[in-house]
Amino acid sequence: MSMLAADPELIRIGNCSGFYGDRLSAMREMLDGGQLDVLTGDYLAELTMLILGRDRMKDPSLGYAKTFVRQIEDCLGLALERNVQIVTNAGGLNPAGLAEKLRKVAADLGLDAKIAHVEGDDLLGRAGELGLGAPLTANAYLGAWGIVECLNAGADIVVTGRVTDASVIVGPAAAHFGWGRTDYDQLAGAVVAGHVIECGTQATGGNFAFFTELADLGRPGFPIAEVRRDGSSIITKHQGTGGAVTVDTVAAQLMYEIQGARYAGPDVTARLDSIELSSDGPDRVLIGGVTGEAPPPQLKVSLNTLGGFRNEVEFVLTGLDIEAKAALAQRQLESWLPVRPAELTWTLARLDRPDAETEEQASALLRCVVRDPDPNKVGRGFSNVAVELALASYPGTNFTSLPGNGSPYGVYTPGFVDAAEVPHAAVLPQGTRVDIEPASDTRELAEVAAPELPEPLPASETRRVPLGTIALARSGDKGGNANIGVWVRTDEQWRWLVHALTVERVKQLLPEAAPLTVTRHVLPNLRAVNFIIEGLLGQGVAYQARFDPQAKGLGEWLRSRHIDIPLELL
Repeated sequence: MSMLAADPELIRIGNCSGFYGDRLSAMREMLDGGQLDVLTGDYLAELTMLILGRDRMKDPSLGYAKTFVRQIEDCLGLALERNVQIVTNAGGLNPAGLAEKLRKVAADLGLDAKIAHVEGDDLLGRAGELGLGAPLTANAYLGAWGIVECLNAGADIVVTGRVTDASVIVGPAAAHFGWGRTDYDQLAGAVVAGHVIECGTQATGGNFAFFTELADLGRPGFPIAEVRRDGSSIITKHQGTGGAVTVDTVAAQLMYEIQGARYAGPDVTARLDSIELSSDGPDRVLIGGVTGEAPPPQLKVSLNTLGGFRNEVEFVLTGLDIEAKAALAQRQLESWLPVRPAELTWTLARLDRPDAETEEQASALLRCVVRDPDPNKVGRGFSNVAVELALASYPGTNFTSLPGNGSPYGVYTPGFVDAAEVPHAAVLPQGTRVDIEPASDTRELAEVAAPELPEPLPASETRRVPLGTIALARSGDKGGNANIGVWVRTDEQWRWLVHALTVERVKQLLPEAAPLTVTRHVLPNLRAVNFIIEGLLGQGVAYQARFDPQAKGLGEWLRSRHIDIPLELL
């Protein structure tokens, strides 16, 4: 094993991508901006795997993040000059293909770069025998140990497929410090640091509830985790970059797309209820106290299938009699259709206001979405009928845009397989293949016992104001489920929040959640409660069950709802 950083007690790991489509210049910004030992990038999400699957259907040599190739063409020389290793999951469905493409890029640039990759996550060819159906893509979430092997072999760039988002951070830390497979507290600390920085600028002020408090959010810098030998870390960013790193911006990312107090991965299960956050100076936040447990015996599998075909039309309804206009349009369109699609749903967004000063403020939106396995049932036959209403329906009929042909949509579902069924392997720079054994020490996942709650505040005078007056929130998607993490800043606010914001109250505040299963998890160290709303997003982001298919704004909707808050907390 060789050290990745000059300091044996610390490794400085940056991030330059939170999704496929993130800021293209970020790799150069991070390499130019200050000292780094390793630069990572996360390019994969549930929707991305579907996009890459369609790319691979058109051209079997593709299936990876093409923008990463452009970044390497621009920055490979700089990374080698500064001795910064690059670790990324940009390999997507074809890490071997991306590694080969990068070798060609290096050769064309006249550079000697040692490139390795990690493979084995792609289970598509064995999906049937593993009980995973017949998906378009089937990828197990691998862990960090293949990355460790590649880095220990001297790789300048390590390309992976579907590893967990945090693995690209855990791998460099484990390689640098020589951690073992059962160093669970250290691994869990690195997982938490990885979870904070893997979404890029969401850790430095992006999507932050109290954004008006940040002095410079014009162009947030990308985050850095200074991981220490004991697994603790400092979250920071390059000096002089925009945005901010505060206890709350870090807490916001910790609450993103989580479930309960146990955050399970293929190498370790991190206990989110053990996390302690504290300020370590301007733009520096210490994450400590993290404990870990053995990972579960099964790996999660990301499954994407083509669910059928989808189309939509959006009517603009202006002025008086909005409800009657919507009813007429709906009645006409449904009765005129030559054949009814398998799914036909309507939503009316009452954005209009009385006596409006602009036409836009006087208008509501009526959306019709159709889905069917047969593209002809949601294609021109549907679109033509919608357009034919233009001169035959309610007064002022018009559309936000004219509908066209139906387009395919995807369905995401999670699967699980025994870790021993997944052939995790590292392919080293010289071409040697090293098999990575699954974890031998495992622990079945179980719910954490409910923590003891603080005493509620004594009864006092309240004022009805938006929840977001004192509470922050971050929301996101996990397949068809949505999560909302809500937290406050003081112990007194926490004594109120944990008793006031119950499952029943959330269902009242968010009527869309009322008929669904909602689960609450309490994280006292973060003064936070996390809610899982099952099925709110239908069959995943590509299904587009609602106008906010990834639940990005769900937390802000909750913060905008009015609730009685004690005056002394305001």
